[in-house]
Amino acid sequence: SSKIRNVEVQSSDGVAVLEDCIGFSLTRTISKVEEKLKKGVLPDCPDDDIIPRVGDEMGAEAQIRLLKAKLRVTQEDLANVVFECRKKDDENQNLETRLKDTEEENTRLQRTISLQQSQTEKYKILSQEANKKTEGLQQEITALEKVLQ
Repeated sequence: SSKIRNVEVQSSDGVAVLEDCIGFSLTRTISKVEEKLKKGVLPDCPDDDIIPRVGDEMGAEAQIRLLKAKLRVTQEDLANVVFECRKKDDENQNLETRLKDTEEENTRLQRTISLQQSQTEKYKILSQEANKKTEGLQQEITALEKVLQ
């Protein structure tokens, strides 16, 4: 995804051109195809569907316009995919940040729970000691009441 982030889409003669694409130059490729078409040397790809069968009857200029139009559509699709990848990458970064924050909050809450549990145990022990003391005092009161009577 870091490769995709560095790809920049530019426009050249109304055609979207991707730059910084591992040494691939669309302008150079188009020039080579145009030169071959002008020389009458067509690529040897009988099952290639880039130019439909009627393309054989088209002139070189019409074929170039058709190829440029298809190239433009493909580049726009690529630009959309790059945009969507960037958007998903940003969304992933946001979710990773939220996950990290949630994990930190969870750790903090676990510490708070542990502290509260230890305080609860401490207060249970104090309560039991107070109850024993109360029982002892209650027995002492009962004994003193008997002595008074």
